[in-house]
Amino acid sequence: MNTTPFIRPCTVIWLLLIALTGVTYLVGQAGVSGMAIVGFVLITTLFKSQMVVDHFMGLKHVRPFWRALLFAYLLLVCGMIGVAYYISL
Repeated sequence: MNTTPFIRPCTVIWLLLIALTGVTYLVGQAGVSGMAIVGFVLITTLFKSQMVVDHFMGLKHVRPFWRALLFAYLLLVCGMIGVAYYISL
Protein backbone atom coordinates (compact mmCIF):
# COMPACT_ATOMS: atom_id res chain seq x y z
CA MET A 1 0.00 0.00 0.00
CA ASN A 2 1.35 3.39 -1.03
CA THR A 3 1.06 5.92 1.81
CA THR A 4 2.88 8.73 0.05
CA PRO A 5 0.66 11.82 -0.09
CA PHE A 6 -0.06 12.78 -3.65
CA ILE A 7 -1.68 15.94 -4.92
CA ARG A 8 -2.81 15.87 -8.52
CA PRO A 9 -1.55 18.70 -10.77
CA CYS A 10 -5.09 19.94 -11.40
CA THR A 11 -5.55 20.34 -7.63
CA VAL A 12 -2.37 22.41 -7.41
CA ILE A 13 -3.55 24.60 -10.31
CA TRP A 14 -6.97 25.01 -8.68
CA LEU A 15 -5.39 26.03 -5.37
CA LEU A 16 -3.16 28.53 -7.19
CA LEU A 17 -6.21 29.97 -8.95
CA ILE A 18 -8.00 30.33 -5.61
CA ALA A 19 -4.94 32.01 -4.06
CA LEU A 20 -4.60 34.48 -6.96
CA THR A 21 -8.31 35.22 -6.79
CA GLY A 22 -7.91 35.95 -3.08
CA VAL A 23 -5.01 38.29 -3.77
CA THR A 24 -6.95 40.27 -6.37
CA TYR A 25 -9.96 40.39 -4.03
CA LEU A 26 -7.81 41.78 -1.22
CA VAL A 27 -6.31 44.38 -3.56
CA GLY A 28 -9.84 45.44 -4.52
CA GLN A 29 -10.97 45.61 -0.91
CA ALA A 30 -7.93 47.66 0.10
CA GLY A 31 -9.31 50.54 -1.95
CA VAL A 32 -6.03 51.25 -3.71
CA SER A 33 -6.09 52.45 -7.28
CA GLY A 34 -3.81 53.58 -10.04
CA MET A 35 -2.39 52.22 -13.25
CA ALA A 36 0.09 49.96 -11.45
CA ILE A 37 -2.68 48.27 -9.45
CA VAL A 38 -4.89 47.90 -12.52
CA GLY A 39 -1.94 46.48 -14.45
CA PHE A 40 -1.24 44.01 -11.66
CA VAL A 41 -4.85 42.84 -11.55
CA LEU A 42 -5.07 42.54 -15.35
CA ILE A 43 -1.81 40.61 -15.61
CA THR A 44 -2.95 38.32 -12.79
CA THR A 45 -6.25 37.80 -14.61
CA LEU A 46 -4.43 37.06 -17.86
CA PHE A 47 -2.22 34.53 -16.09
CA LYS A 48 -5.21 32.87 -14.41
CA SER A 49 -7.11 32.72 -17.70
CA GLN A 50 -4.17 31.10 -19.45
CA MET A 51 -3.96 28.48 -16.69
CA VAL A 52 -7.64 27.67 -17.17
CA VAL A 53 -7.13 27.39 -20.93
CA ASP A 54 -4.08 25.15 -20.54
CA HIS A 55 -5.15 22.87 -17.72
CA PHE A 56 -8.93 22.83 -17.44
CA MET A 57 -9.83 23.27 -21.10
CA GLY A 58 -7.11 20.77 -21.97
CA LEU A 59 -5.35 22.92 -24.55
CA LYS A 60 -1.84 22.57 -23.12
CA HIS A 61 -0.78 20.04 -25.74
CA VAL A 62 -2.65 21.22 -28.83
CA ARG A 63 -1.12 22.98 -31.80
CA PRO A 64 0.39 26.35 -30.90
CA PHE A 65 -2.06 28.14 -33.19
CA TRP A 66 -5.03 27.41 -30.92
CA ARG A 67 -3.20 28.38 -27.76
CA ALA A 68 -1.95 31.58 -29.40
CA LEU A 69 -5.44 32.39 -30.63
CA LEU A 70 -6.94 32.11 -27.15
CA PHE A 71 -4.03 34.01 -25.61
CA ALA A 72 -4.49 36.80 -28.17
CA TYR A 73 -8.19 36.95 -27.32
CA LEU A 74 -7.45 37.16 -23.59
CA LEU A 75 -4.77 39.77 -24.22
CA LEU A 76 -7.21 41.81 -26.32
CA VAL A 77 -9.89 41.73 -23.61
CA CYS A 78 -7.45 42.67 -20.85
CA GLY A 79 -5.96 45.38 -23.06
CA MET A 80 -9.38 46.86 -23.79
CA ILE A 81 -10.17 46.92 -20.06
CA GLY A 82 -6.84 48.66 -19.42
CA VAL A 83 -7.51 51.23 -22.15
CA ALA A 84 -11.02 51.87 -20.79
CA TYR A 85 -9.57 52.46 -17.34
CA TYR A 86 -6.89 54.79 -18.73
CA ILE A 87 -9.47 56.81 -20.69
CA SER A 88 -11.65 57.13 -17.61
CA LEU A 89 -8.86 58.84 -15.63
